[in-house]
Amino acid sequence: MQSSATSVQEYLESLPEDRHEAIAKVRAVILKNLPHGIEETMNWGMISYEVPLKIYPDTYNKKPLMFAALASQKNHMAVYLSGIYCDESLREKFELDYKASGKKMDMGKCCVRFKKLENLPLDVIGWAIGAVDMETFVLFTKENRRK
Repeated sequence: MQSSATSVQEYLESLPEDRHEAIAKVRAVILKNLPHGIEETMNWGMISYEVPLKIYPDTYNKKPLMFAALASQKNHMAVYLSGIYCDESLREKFELDYKASGKKMDMGKCCVRFKKLENLPLDVIGWAIGAVDMETFVLFTKENRRK
């Protein structure tokens, strides 16, 4: 369910009240832990946290490199966490910490789906956002492109 909103504020205002509140709270956690240099934008119909093209212009699709994202989908909300895939141990720690929180994990390749805010361990999400700095993320991306 992509949004046509052109700003984060417009996106938030377009959401039903319960989702607006949940997305706004997750967004606050993301912004508090966001690595220096990563920018918040609207892209791909969701709130996107990206490496600016001026830092890393050599993307396969000529769009900024997505570090994380936050979206309200048709049947759930989702946090996309590309950063924790820079290192297998980061992804494993994330999954262990998530499970240790006692909350049910519904995870895709790089997204964590949730239906209610109370189903999401915000401290674990905050850790995941701050676990990798922008420079490390860009280096990881460059190395993987070479492969």
